[in-house]
Amino acid sequence: SLPQVWGRTVQTVFIGGGTPNIFGPQAIDMLLKALRSLLPLSADCEITMEANPGAGRFSQEATDWQGYRQAGVTRLSLGVQSFDATSLKAIGRVHDSTDSLEATQAAAKVFDRLNIDLMYGLPGQSLEMAMHDLETALSFGLGHLSLYQLTLEPNTLFASRPPVLPVDDVLEAMHDQLLSRLAASELDRYEVSAFAQEGQACRHNTNYWRFGDYLGIGAGAHSKLSLPDLGVIRQTCTRHPGDYLKAVHGADGSHRRQEPVPRDRLGFEFMLNTMRLVHGVEADLFERVTGLSPQHLARAMSKAQARGLLDCSQGRWAPTRLGLDFLNDLHVLFLPQ
Repeated sequence: SLPQVWGRTVQTVFIGGGTPNIFGPQAIDMLLKALRSLLPLSADCEITMEANPGAGRFSQEATDWQGYRQAGVTRLSLGVQSFDATSLKAIGRVHDSTDSLEATQAAAKVFDRLNIDLMYGLPGQSLEMAMHDLETALSFGLGHLSLYQLTLEPNTLFASRPPVLPVDDVLEAMHDQLLSRLAASELDRYEVSAFAQEGQACRHNTNYWRFGDYLGIGAGAHSKLSLPDLGVIRQTCTRHPGDYLKAVHGADGSHRRQEPVPRDRLGFEFMLNTMRLVHGVEADLFERVTGLSPQHLARAMSKAQARGLLDCSQGRWAPTRLGLDFLNDLHVLFLPQ
């Protein structure tokens, strides 16, 4: 895929998958050096690495935060999920509450750009437990927080054996009180699940939400590219690591599948991403990144505005407060007819 991105400067790098810190700092250093040898990185390139707080149980290197910083990582994202031992056990995490606390405390001393992921609506979780998790997170003076409600995804253990989750009234109370507490903090909500201090928003994820281009490398990775001859395309890499490596070694390109985004689906995909942003996007972005006229969306946008889900004013398209709360209802209006 490199020929498809020749001439572009890499603005952000995201080393994801939840547990990249099973590789020590030396391996991450080698990875970033290899990347720099192939593509130019901007001087202020944001380099995020996800990390599992419990990986230190398997290797001391996994919590060598200073080593990762020296390797070139500029932003760390810790998959804490909860600071409560019972909650972590209920969702099958390898780390416990002590790991969560120690990893966050140690990483905060090294990284001035630190995110932690928190979940609510966990099995057996009460409103008080959810609020305690948030207060614990805020006590570290974080620059960024990602907050998600637990969802049961298809083809997972939870989906086949659903745990007992908080009832809808409790989930609604959690949602409202967590957002209310965050509104009173130094973290501003800039995306449906993301909160940040000024200058701390994740540039990599913001590029996704603005329907920008990105190149995914590795088993199961996804890409979205805009190409002069093909338009907007999506690519998917072979999912199983063993099959991926075998295909890569074959050097025949079979590790990466590619397909164009149909013209009649571009509007939906654009709105699916951009309407996650609390303040939306500038109105002319749609034409710039899709090549289509805004008239392509006129009918759906009229419906969305009539239902109070979308605000189109001051040169921007943005979800209303109601639109953020009922984001799926907003998105579905833009599905191809």
